Order: sequence, then C-alpha cells, then structure tokens
Amino acid sequence: MKSLAMNYINVLTIAGSDSGGGAGIQADLKTFSALGCFGTSVITAVTAQNTMGVRSVHGIPAEIIKDQLQAVLEDIVPVAIKIGMINRAQVVQVIEKELKIYNQYVPIILDPVMVATSGDRLIEADTVTQLVEKLFPLVTLVTPNIDEAIILSGQEIHNLDDMIAAGRKIIGKGAKAVLIKGGHLIGPIIYDVFIAENDAPVILESAFIASENLHGTGCTLSSAIAAEMAKGNALLVAIKNAKNYISEALKTGSEVKTGKGNGPLNHFFEPLKLIIQ
Repeated sequence: MKSLAMNYINVLTIAGSDSGGGAGIQADLKTFSALGCFGTSVITAVTAQNTMGVRSVHGIPAEIIKDQLQAVLEDIVPVAIKIGMINRAQVVQVIEKELKIYNQYVPIILDPVMVATSGDRLIEADTVTQLVEKLFPLVTLVTPNIDEAIILSGQEIHNLDDMIAAGRKIIGKGAKAVLIKGGHLIGPIIYDVFIAENDAPVILESAFIASENLHGTGCTLSSAIAAEMAKGNALLVAIKNAKNYISEALKTGSEVKTGKGNGPLNHFFEPLKLIIQ
C-alpha cells in the first residue's frame, strides 16, 4: 500500500535582505527554523547594513520579485506568509496581483517596515498609501511599531490610550486586525495593543528587558506569528506564543556582543526540530 506523503510546514517571507544578519529575510528564516517550520523567501531589496545602521538600499527589480513569488507559490505551497520590507509602490502592486492570483486562504502577517531600529527611513512616501489600499484588505494582521503606527494613523502616540486610538484608525483604513508594538515607549512594563475588527482592544503586557541587542525584533515577532499560525494556532494565541519567543530571544541574547552597535536577538535559544506532518 502506497504511503501518504509527509510534508514540512512551509512559511514564506517576502522581505528585504539584511547584510548584518539580524533583521529582514535573515531574521525571518532563522525564526521559522527555530519554531520548527521550513522557510522560503522572496527578496524585495538588498540593504547594506550592520549593527550601526543602514548604508544603502537597492530595490530588486519588480519582474524578479514577481518571478520569485510565482516560483515559490507554484511549488512549495506556504501555509502562512509574512510580508516585510516593501520600499516601492510598484512592488506592492506586484505582490497584490500575485497573491490575488494565488487565491488561497492562508494567514498573512504584514510588518509595515518603514523605519529601521537605527532610525533610518526605509520606504518611499507614496508606497505607504499603496500599502494601505492594496495590501490591508488581503492580510490577516498588520504589526506596526510606534513610529510606523504614527505614520499609518496620522497621529502622535505618547501613551497606551494613544496606541488604542491609533489602532482604531488603522482598522478604519481597512486592516482586519492590528498589533501595535509598544517597545518604543520605555517603561517597566511594555504594552502591545491588539485590535481586531468589531472587537474590544486586548492589552498584552510583558516585562521590559534591558538589552542593546534589539535589531530585528519587529521582523522576528511578525515571523514568529506567521510560524505559529502555520502550526494551526488562532491569531491571538499565535501572538502570545510569538511574544514569549521574543522575550526569551531577547533575554538569552542580551549579554552577547555582536558588532559595535545594536546587535541581534538569540533566535536559536531553544530551537525545535523541523516539524514533519
């Protein structure tokens, strides 16, 4: 009798490359692997950066991005997708078109990468509008940090109430759900705000972890959420699991020196074996 085929849990990242290895595609693939999933990638841009900051950004031609996306979707079928750095409107349009052609319901986590941890702006101004109009309707969750939530909502954020108000505005622009990451509001407790359509806000608390190694935290969190949903967890459960993973990655990497600046997390503090189903 012929045995049934076994599969890995395939998760796709569409994002930029970080030559320093701490964020972007590199962080996404490390996170997928650490959580037991098989990662595939579509590279949207190549950045020249290290722990000190971003030196330059080169956008991959839209046609090559389309070919990468088609090649993966046609063969190594993802059960979840993470979208990260998209710095041009043309690339937004390519991703929207190909995901609509793909026409399969899978969780899609959009991390609207606009500002690097170093403070460098990574996205063209007209791309923000395209991101909202074309991708918000397609994705399961949007995960901006404070700086990105300010850009998306058009309001200042100084406290938890501001985060909730900004989250409602982002939902009002077409997002199905939003997780505003509060790590930039420093205090003994870090508050993240999760809001889904028609639901009351959920406040997620975590202890502040003193560390200079924060590079790629946002990329890692969105990737971890995608991986957890790929493993069958509901959205809020996936967020909570991902936050626990981030906390441990921060703690176990806080004393490690990598480069001269803002170092990476410890993605492999307790990696899972690749899950076979």
